[in-house]
Amino acid sequence: MGQGDFWNYREKAQEVVGRLKGLKSLVKPLEDAIRASDDMAAMIEMAEEDEGLAAEVPGEIERLEKAIDDLETKSLLSSPLDPSPALLTINARDGGTDANDWAEMLLRMYLAWAKDHDYDTELLDRQENEEAGINSATIAVRGPMAYGYLKGEAGIHRLVRISPFNSEGKRQTSFAAVDVSPEVFDEIKIEIRDEDLEEKAIRSSGPGGQHVNKTSSAIQLRHLPTGILICCQAERSQHKNRAMALKMLRARLARIEEEKREVEQAAKYTSMPKVGFGSQIRSYFLHPDQRVKDSRTGYYMGNFRAVLDGNIQGFLDAYLRYRVKGVTYGSLKDDE
Repeated sequence: MGQGDFWNYREKAQEVVGRLKGLKSLVKPLEDAIRASDDMAAMIEMAEEDEGLAAEVPGEIERLEKAIDDLETKSLLSSPLDPSPALLTINARDGGTDANDWAEMLLRMYLAWAKDHDYDTELLDRQENEEAGINSATIAVRGPMAYGYLKGEAGIHRLVRISPFNSEGKRQTSFAAVDVSPEVFDEIKIEIRDEDLEEKAIRSSGPGGQHVNKTSSAIQLRHLPTGILICCQAERSQHKNRAMALKMLRARLARIEEEKREVEQAAKYTSMPKVGFGSQIRSYFLHPDQRVKDSRTGYYMGNFRAVLDGNIQGFLDAYLRYRVKGVTYGSLKDDE
């Protein structure tokens, strides 16, 4: 970063800065924990002669244990792609207009989580629904271990509530699908042959603006061997949208390869249920009571609104422990 031409290649420079942030997010807490441990040893020694100081020891031990527990969770982010930025796509599924509204609620939830953790976000694609909500959206989340934390969110998210779109006030179950891929760096080689691509220029969609719906600047790419379909309309330039669509496709293909490696590594855990895109991973209830529960880990929160405001870190950490150690939370609640 000290080289004079470092910022001449802005995209590459931003990747390096992102990696530095990721390393600091691991090294600094480790250094802080080591320092706190040394201070604790000195504090216990002095507390033998000072009753007032002795009363503070249990609280300090509890804080140190929490810091070490957080470090242990971060140590589970050991996949080569975990430090990568994440490309997160949300699609409305079954449930009609409620599903479109639910997809937009999930989009706001992930944006709120990213903001709370000082991650940068970029909206790459958003397909509006005519009545309410969205048909789909894709965002980039860039920050320390973004993909490592978010990859466990891939799957079906179910919402149960009294529908605001039903005049009879009936309970409605709706579904949205979340897909998460790493935003891969250039040195990670993913081969995409031209003959394997089907490309189409389409008009951008969305409300308002001088550019929207007037030119065919959006790009749709279909990868024929896998059937993956990518749409990008974030930029005004068709050329830039194509470059971003290719990057998103590379990310999806990289995730597929990563999943293959993880399946091979986890083959010994044959008793665990399959968890992947297309499976119901979490249920969100607004009726008859408020609660959110992960069907894989058993992690539970009774504050629906807090979860939708971005308080999902507990679910992310629980999945990391479950994936590596098979640890489930049973009936544990968020405050236990």
